Formats: sequence, structure tokens, C-alpha cells
Amino acid sequence: MSYLRKKSMDFLKTFDMPPKNPSEDAQRRWREAVGTLVKNRRRRFRMVPDLDKRSQAETQRRNIQEKLRVALYVQKAALQFIDAARRVEHPLSELARQSGFSISAEELASLVRGHDTKSLRLHKGVEGLARKVNVSLADGVRSEDVGVRGEVYGANHYPEKAARTFWMYLWDASQDTTLMLLAFCAVVSVVIGIATEGWPGGMYDGLGIMLTISLVVTITAASDYKQSLQFRDLDREKKKIEIQVTRDGFRQKVSIYDIVVGDIVHLSIGDQVPADGLFIDGYSFIVDESSLSGESEPVHVSATNRFLLGGTKVQDGSARMLVTAVGMRTEWGNLMETLSQGGEDETPLQVKLNGVATIIGKIGLAFAVLTFTVLMARFLIGKAASPGGLVTWGMADALSVLNFFAVAVTIIVVAVPEGLPLAVTLSLAFAMKKLMQERALVRHLSACETMGSASCICTDKTGTLTTNHMVVEKVWAAGGATTVSTAKGFEEFTSSALSEGFAKLLLEGVFQCSGSEVVRGKDGKTSVMGTPTESAILEFGLGVEKNTCIEHTAAAKLKVEPFNSVKKTMAVVVASPNAGGRPRAFLKGASEVVLRRCSSVVVDRHGSIVALAEKNYMKQVAGAIDKFACEALRTLCLAYQDVGGENEVPNDGYTLIAVFGIKDPLRPGVREAVRTCHVAGINVRMVTGDNISTAKAIARECGILTADGVAIEGPEFRQMSPDQMRAIIPKIQVMARSLPLDKHTLVTNLRGMFNEVVAVTGDGTNDAPALHEADIGLAMGIAGTEVAKENADVIIMDDNFSTIINVAKWGRSVYINIQKFVQFQLTVNVVALMVNFVSASFTGSAPLTIVQLLWVNLIMDTLGALALATEPPSDDMMRRPPVGRGDNFITKVMWRNIAGQSIFQLVVLGVLLARGDSLLQMNGDKELLNTFVFNTFVFCQVFNEVNSREMEKTNVFSGIFSSWVFSAVVGATVGFQVILVELLGTFAGTVHLSGRLWLMSVLIGSVGLVIGAILKCIPVGSGDGSSDRHDGYQPIPTGPSAV
Repeated sequence: MSYLRKKSMDFLKTFDMPPKNPSEDAQRRWREAVGTLVKNRRRRFRMVPDLDKRSQAETQRRNIQEKLRVALYVQKAALQFIDAARRVEHPLSELARQSGFSISAEELASLVRGHDTKSLRLHKGVEGLARKVNVSLADGVRSEDVGVRGEVYGANHYPEKAARTFWMYLWDASQDTTLMLLAFCAVVSVVIGIATEGWPGGMYDGLGIMLTISLVVTITAASDYKQSLQFRDLDREKKKIEIQVTRDGFRQKVSIYDIVVGDIVHLSIGDQVPADGLFIDGYSFIVDESSLSGESEPVHVSATNRFLLGGTKVQDGSARMLVTAVGMRTEWGNLMETLSQGGEDETPLQVKLNGVATIIGKIGLAFAVLTFTVLMARFLIGKAASPGGLVTWGMADALSVLNFFAVAVTIIVVAVPEGLPLAVTLSLAFAMKKLMQERALVRHLSACETMGSASCICTDKTGTLTTNHMVVEKVWAAGGATTVSTAKGFEEFTSSALSEGFAKLLLEGVFQCSGSEVVRGKDGKTSVMGTPTESAILEFGLGVEKNTCIEHTAAAKLKVEPFNSVKKTMAVVVASPNAGGRPRAFLKGASEVVLRRCSSVVVDRHGSIVALAEKNYMKQVAGAIDKFACEALRTLCLAYQDVGGENEVPNDGYTLIAVFGIKDPLRPGVREAVRTCHVAGINVRMVTGDNISTAKAIARECGILTADGVAIEGPEFRQMSPDQMRAIIPKIQVMARSLPLDKHTLVTNLRGMFNEVVAVTGDGTNDAPALHEADIGLAMGIAGTEVAKENADVIIMDDNFSTIINVAKWGRSVYINIQKFVQFQLTVNVVALMVNFVSASFTGSAPLTIVQLLWVNLIMDTLGALALATEPPSDDMMRRPPVGRGDNFITKVMWRNIAGQSIFQLVVLGVLLARGDSLLQMNGDKELLNTFVFNTFVFCQVFNEVNSREMEKTNVFSGIFSSWVFSAVVGATVGFQVILVELLGTFAGTVHLSGRLWLMSVLIGSVGLVIGAILKCIPVGSGDGSSDRHDGYQPIPTGPSAV
């Protein structure tokens, strides 16, 4: 036994897969290990990527990238020597001319794709092209023109694979080799039956098999088709990307697929460029073209290099773009055709269960061969002793041999658990659909599994733990702090703290040094578009303007350094009207960063400037910042400096204007969600760029920071040695003023040093490495950039921490549901194999007919998966700690339940087969006995299915009606069993059962509930290296494990 266990463990090591980014060698290794013992390869591997197709797509993608690289870096040089007279003519279509356009779609597309600067000059630049596509660079496209632009220049859509129809899934389900063999046997049986027994009596056995095969295939196809619809909805949701455009003179958000040629698109850090186009204006604009050309060097886009290609990512800065080509007229359109080839990577649990299915399949094949051998041996011995011996063969003999073969094939049908890996897909599809309703979009299947094993969540603060609805609560300016969130306080601030000169300086800094914009909607109302932090400051500025009747004056921006998470500041140089048109620099950002670059401060309402070193002003400002932070306010400083004739942003020497204390309230339910995590054994760590005092205040408020926890700043953390990090990381609960690199280092060490399963949240472009490195990357749907979302495994659509807990709960549910299904299916497997083999050995016939075995297979495979793999999670799942990597999938608790239920069923069925006739007074009616045995066997499975709902708890009925699918499947199983026995006896090989026998079948089956309760009182121990627990719930194994 130990030898077999060791061999199983060695074999299953082939099926170990990491949850993210598995190597192609590992993927090919387990496919080879599965071998040929697969009944239906088309169905089993439908959700598994085709590595050959993927390899071809990758080659095609590299070829396109190489062509584009040549076009970008060689063609640009070649164009300098091409004579304009030799240019290709692009005729203008009649529709384009009638619609008021004077340039063709092909010419527009080739101009940007080829970076043709000479053509751009010939068309008189961006302004000239805008006129030719009949659009105003200020007001954008008119809404009524969108349709005709789509007709003339094309839509921003890419070809997609046609959705598979139900009939395709029906065809796939019918490709089961064993079912084909049974169908062949059924046809032969009909032919021989009619020849020997006549019409219609001779056709019933074969026709019964055919009808049952049709039922199995139809139900299987329907289940698979339903899953495909759920995944199709998920794919549609994944592709939803919104982008900001100017249309009808107003800023608005539209889907990336509604972009048309002529649209004025607004781009900022982290955005994906939605189509090919030309740079209109912007600041410090850098794009990453590696997704197209393969070149990792970022490209600076400006007035000297205006070309922007669809599919590239904005790395820094902001800009406006004129769209010139969409859809398949862009290089990104050509690449999109190759991106989805080969399918998504298989999940660790799918691979693991393929290994389990392969082992069980081999055992089942051996039993099938043994059963056929025993049946044939008994038949041949009996025939040899009969008159005529082995020389004379008749139709009846041929039918007997055919039936033996069909029984053996049916045993393989039952024994090879084809549904095990597919149950994972079913459970994941169900969970992902529910999670989508709960505002979590799962991008990668494996993440849903892995999240159930998460032992640590590294979360952002802003927008995740807090509401992200920010308002300026307090302001320190002109030497004092004022609460401005109340009408009285705001009135006091604007009347006593501001003179006209100081108000103009403050407003100029607020409105000029901002990455957000004040826009007027179609309804005439003013709104702010941009990040919540900057929006809060701009709304404060609008309030100041309204109260003081002083408006900020427009100024030409000479230099802009946009905010990013590394610098933690934004700077702008403007030709200031308040400084006589001379350059003035404004600096805004993290309070301590800006304060370090200041040498003086405005100390009164008249704008008097004093050195920070005088009269303890530095201490006063620092005290105000600290006080704001301790009140859980986010602090920002605004400063300025007149820079003479230079347009460069100074490094220091600024004058502090104001300190803003911004309130971002805690989300409702966060405190309870954090408490749930702690009960579930999940450590929550806050990683934020905010001031440490602010971070600690928020962390205490939501229950993350405890008395024995450590709050640390990013600069201190990144200077630590590996040994110091090893000592402090387990205690870290808050990391403030952190850079994205600090988050990446923390995640890497948590996984490497402590073997934790880490989930990490992120919203910025610079969070991409940490999201990619973590076991589960969680991107924010509202505040997150497209770059962050692309690198994430799950998108939290409402940016809410409580939604992350729902993902963890459903992740645990998926894993536990599959364990329940495996426990149920293995019990049926063991009993069905043993009953048929033992009966064949002793009586020379199998007690369960082919139709009955196919029905049992349907119960334990497709219907069992539907019932058990789709149960919703319970709150109890979050009261158990997760278990680390490398644990056994089939736990000792499961083995105990499988063994106990199998022994009970085998004993019951053995007694019925051996002594049932006398015990039940059936007077030698073998058909009646076999029908009763079949009925009892089915009801044993029905009650075992109920038993499998809880692997450890004795109350298996708790929440049974919360899953309507489970109730419906059990009800349908019982209903069809009645029909099969009472109405379809001719086809199924059954006879009518009296009410007494029906009641006895149900009562005997229900004893399984009592047996289950008794079994759950038997404790199970832990083996070496195993973390099996008494509750029987285990996480997803990602390392070497055994069955």
C-alpha cells in the first residue's frame, strides 16, 4: 500500500503547477502524463490552452512587431529621401466627399503608421488634418456626426472569434470514445435482438442504451453551453474601457469602442492609447510602445514627434490627441487578432484533478478488463460444458459476448472521472458570475482559486479603505489653521485670511498647478474631472472664487512636471499675469517633500514673506501638518517661486503658500471586513504613500494597526538589510510614504521568506510590478489605470475593500465545493466498480445494466458537479484560517468519509445481492431484486450527495435551500429515477416496485446520513508535513502534494 501511495505521489508531482505564469515545459509535462486515457479530449481540454496554437500566435505576433519596428525605426529615415511626387495616391470615396471630408481613411492611416512627417507638413500639420476631417480641435466631434464617421473611416472594433453554438457543444459531448463504442454496441444489439426476438421486443435493450446516451450527451452539452455563456459575459466585461474625449464642446467619457476618427482624446498616466492619432498639445508626454514594437525604450511625444499608435501605454504626462485611424486600420488591430489565440492558462486545480482523474481512470480500466475477463471466462466455461461446446455459436451467444463488452466499456465510462477537471470550470464559472454581480471582475481563472488561500492582503488606503470622496477639511494659510468644511469656517477663512493679492496668488497656484480640469457640462453645471485629491482642491478654489468674487486668471504654461508616485510632487512654470507675465513656478505635493524644498512662508493675509528659519515658523508649519495628519487628514502643501527669465522648475527656494488637510472618510463596513480577515487568518497590511501619522490614524480606525503592530516609512524600510527585513516584516501592519518599489519588495519577501500567499491592491501605473509579482493582483476599477488593470488578476469594480473579502470567500468556496464533489464522486466510483466486479466474479452477470450504469454516471458526473460545485459560500468559511502551500488535495477527512460511505454501501448492496431474495420475500424474481438493488444504490447516492455538503459538520441540511441548483438537481434526480423505474422499465431493464420496496429503498439510502454523522465523530490525525485540520477545509495546493 505504501508503495502504491509513493508511486501516486511521484506521479502527481507531474501535475504541480504554479498559479501564475507557468512555464511551457510544465504545461506540456502534465499533458503528456495524462496520456491517451481520456474519453473525450475535445471536452476535457476545451478550457486548456492549445500550446501549439499559442506558439504559432506568438510567432505571428513577433513578426508583426518586427515589421512595425522596421517601419518605425527604418522607414522614418527612408522617408527623408522619398520624393513627394512618388507618393501613393489615395482616392477619396464619394461618401467621404459628400460628408464633407477631404482625406481618405487609407491616407490618414498610412500617415501615422509610417510616421510620415513630410506628409504631415504637406497637410499643414494637425490643424490642417483637423480641417480635412471636419473637426474643431477645441470642440471635438459633433455627436450627430459619429455615425457617418464610422461609415467613412471605420469603427474601432477588432475581429473576434465567432461564439460557439449549442450544436457545437453537442458535437463535442458526442465525441466521447466510450459512448461511441456503446452506441456501436447498441446498434449491433438492436440488429441481433430483432433477428433473435423479432420486432419490437428485440430492439428495446439497444434502443434504451441509445436513448440514455442521447440524454447524457444533451445534458452534458447544455451544462457546457451554459458555462460558455457565463465566460462570454465575463469576456465582454473585461473589454470595457472608457476614455475621456471632447465632443460637442464638452468633456465626457465614452467606450474605447465608440471612438471615431476626428475625436479629441484626453490622455494621462496609465491610459491606453485607444487608436492611432496625432499629438495636439500636452506636457512631459511619454509612451511605452513595447506592446507594439517590442522596444522597451520609452518614446517622448511632443510637437516635434506627434505620432501616437493605438495599444501603446502612457507612461508619464498628459496630452490631447486627434484620432486618425481606428480598428483594423491600426497596427494594434492586426495584433489583436493574435492576442487571444491558444486560450487562457489552466488553473492549478484543473491540472491537479487531471492527475487524479488519470490515476482513477487507470484503476477503472484495470477493473473493466478484469470484469470482462471474468465474465468471458465464466461464459466460456459454461459453454464448454453445454451440448455443442465451443464449436457451436448462435446469435444469443454473440449477444452475450457483446453485452459483456458493453458492460466493460460502461465500467470505463463510470470509472474515468472525466467530470473532475471540468467541475472546476463549472464552479469557477458560477463563482465568477456571482462575483461580477458583487462588483469583482476576475480576469484570470486561477486567481479565483488562489484567492481562497490568501494569507495576507497588502492594501492601499485611498479609495480602498476610504471612500475616495475627498473634501478640503482644514487649511493652514497666512499663519493660522482654519476649518473650511463648514459654511461658517469657510466664510471666516475667505474674509479674514485672504487679501486680494494673497487670494490671487492662492487661486493661481490651485488652478494652474493641477492635473485636473474644471469643465462645464451640457446642462451648464460646472464639474471637476480628475483625481479625487486634486478635485477636492479645485472645488475649494471654486468656493474661494465664489466667496471673494476674485477669479483666477488664465496663464500660458511654459513647463509642466506631472505628478507621479515616485516624486510625490507636481510642478508647473507659468507666465504669471500676477507677476507681470514673468515665469512663476508652483509646486504641489506631499507635505514633507514640498516643505523640504521651501525656504520661506507667507505669514499673513497681506502676503508678507518670512524665512522659515525665523520665529519657529518651520516648527509651526510642521506642527500644523502633524496635527492634520493625526486627525486622519491627507496633507498637501502648495508653494511658489518667481524664476526670472528661466522656464525650468527650481529644486528649492520656494515660498510656502498653504497646507491643505483633506478628509477622505473610511468606507462603511471596512472595520467589519478587516475583522473578518483577522478571524479568517488573513493579515491585512496597509501600504500607502500618505504621511505616517495619517496612515496610522486611518489604520487604527479600521482595525489594521494593533498594539503589537509596527508602522514604518518606505525610506526606512528600503534601507534595511535582508536580515533586518526578515525580523520586521511579520510585524509590519502599516507602511507609509512608500514607493511602488517598496510594495514590490514587501510582496516579494512575504512570498519568498515566509511562503505566504499574498494578495496586493494597486491602482497606478507604477503598481504594475507588484500586481504582477503577487499571487493575486487586485486592481481598482474606478481609480485604477489601464496599465494596472492589465497586470491584475482581479479588478475590484467599486474599489471597496469589502469586495476583496467577497473574492476571498468565493475562492474558498470554489475549492471546498470541488472537494465535496470529489468526495462524492470517488465514493460512487468505488462502489460501482466493486459491485460490478464482485457480482461478475460470483454470479457471472453484472447487477447494473448498461442503461443503469450510464444513469449513475450522469448522477455522479454532470448532475453531481451541478449540485455540489455551485453551492454559495457560507460565513463559516471565513472563520477558518487558510493553510499554506503544498497541502494534500484529498484530505484525511475526505478519505475517512469516502471509506466509511463506501463500506456501508458495499455491505448493504452485498447483502441485498446475496440474501435479498429471501429477506424481501421476492420468490426468486431476479429482475425485481436487481431493480430494487439499482433503486437502493441510486438513493444511497442521493443521500450521500446531501452528506457531501458538509465534510465535517453533522448538520448537512444547514442552508440547503440557499442553493436552488442543489435542490433542483436532487429533485430532478429523484423524479427521473421514478420515471426510469416505473415508466421506462422496458428500456432500462427495470420492473415495477411496490410502495413498500420504494419506502425501503429510501430508508436504506437515508441510513447513509446516520453513517455520515457517526463518521464525523471519528477524529483524524495529521501526517508529517501535512496541515490537515479537523475541519477538513484545505487551500489550493501549489507545491508538491499527494492524493
